[in-house]
Amino acid sequence: MRKGRWSLQSVITIFVCVVVTLSLLITDLLISSRIALQTEKAQAEQARNVARMVAHSPLVIDAMNGKRGEKDIQTFANEMRKVTNVYFIVVMDMNGIRKSHPDSKELGLKFRGGDEGPVLKGKEHQSISKGSLGPSLRSFTPIKDAKGKQIGAVAVGISLANVDKAVAKSRTGIFIGTMFGLLIGVLGAVILARYIKKILLGLEPFAISKLLEERSAMLQSVREGIVAVDQESNITLVNRAALKLFDKAGLKENPVGVNIEEYMSTTRLTDLLKTGKPELDEEQNINGMTILTNRVPVIVGNKVVGAIATFRDKTEMQVLAEQLTGVRTYADTLRAQAHEFMNKLHVILGMVHTGHFEKVAEYISETVDHRNSEIGFVTKKIKDPVFAGFLIGKLSYARESGVELSVSCEQPLAQPAISDVTHELITIVGNLVDNAIKAVTDSPVKKIAVGFEYGDDILTIEIKDTGTGMSEELQNQIFNKGFSTNGENRGLGLYLVSQAVKKLEGELILSSKPGKGTVFTVYIPYEGVGTDNDPGNDC
Repeated sequence: MRKGRWSLQSVITIFVCVVVTLSLLITDLLISSRIALQTEKAQAEQARNVARMVAHSPLVIDAMNGKRGEKDIQTFANEMRKVTNVYFIVVMDMNGIRKSHPDSKELGLKFRGGDEGPVLKGKEHQSISKGSLGPSLRSFTPIKDAKGKQIGAVAVGISLANVDKAVAKSRTGIFIGTMFGLLIGVLGAVILARYIKKILLGLEPFAISKLLEERSAMLQSVREGIVAVDQESNITLVNRAALKLFDKAGLKENPVGVNIEEYMSTTRLTDLLKTGKPELDEEQNINGMTILTNRVPVIVGNKVVGAIATFRDKTEMQVLAEQLTGVRTYADTLRAQAHEFMNKLHVILGMVHTGHFEKVAEYISETVDHRNSEIGFVTKKIKDPVFAGFLIGKLSYARESGVELSVSCEQPLAQPAISDVTHELITIVGNLVDNAIKAVTDSPVKKIAVGFEYGDDILTIEIKDTGTGMSEELQNQIFNKGFSTNGENRGLGLYLVSQAVKKLEGELILSSKPGKGTVFTVYIPYEGVGTDNDPGNDC
């Protein structure tokens, strides 16, 4: 955690605790005040009821009229005080002289407190005052005879200390409930904070914010287009490169929130959500623009929750591939020629040492003639300089590998009208020749024949080798992506050949038998530059 920043768990815990504490304290204050008021009212009501009971007692009325002895009032008042658990019961005459009192020494003395005036005038009331027994809550009720004449009054008191004790007792229950609620709130806050942090993978908000900024910067900086969809195939993310490609393909709308099938019908992300199997290096057509895409599912807890596609314009990839192919072909050609000429120099050096100077001249002359005739034949028959250079490189590579490679073409092969065709031809011929060289490595006769023939707008390419051949079972598998008999991380050559033939809308025929070699025949539509579709000008 960074200095000066609290963790999410601490913030949530403190916030919830403060909210719960304030809520419970406010509730406690409101309830406590109300309960205190109700408790005081209940105590006052009890005092009033006891005062009325005493005031209406026949025994008290008769004693105040002189029909009974005044000692009976003291006895009755003390019994009532014990039964009702009040602080005191004082019966007084109209002059305020006590006829009963918890302390018998106070009998015959005037009532203390100064609040008895209203009751001696016939008015029932309550007050708080201090008497001989201390401060108390008092309830006064007049005593009247059968004719309704007031003959005295009753004062019933409840100790204020008892009232406060009753209120405190009520508040204790509320306080316990408040503390228990606060404890539950704190525990809930801790559990909630931990649960939220678990959902956030233990990351703090500032860390999440930083990751989001970094992810956004990363997604927008890459040159590959990126599109993500959720389980319902709705687009959730599109980076800037993807928007540029979509705009180039004529898709102008911002696709976020749109169903991927509605926005781009050629996508396979919806199928990927069902299968959960990644699809790598696949071609996809978007309104006539071809892209090379990788599609992978997003799996959380063994469940597919979405999918992501990354892609680039295949035209850009082809340009890079052509540049790479040209450089690699050039390097292979130089390496093969250097190796070949080194061997020839060794031969020449040996003949010079032995003094066969005439043989040296003859050997050099034959070498130059052979080299000139080979290069001259290819450049004369193959008008596409890129494809011609490629074939010359393959001829040198084959000689270096100890393989006799021959190229035949009766008529010149014009440069293709569409430059992309050159790249596909290099892919097709290059991979088939490389496979043929590997196939004849262990054969007693190491020969490969490459033939070109053109007619009726169809270019026929035949590549024949004297290798070991293939079984029918092997023939059914060699065009599968990743399948190879040469070890792991191979198996792309013939797959690329099949894809290139498919792109050119051509046809590939394989003929092979174990021990009798292999023949690949490719038929593709072909239009040369300036040929006007006249087969007489082409091979």
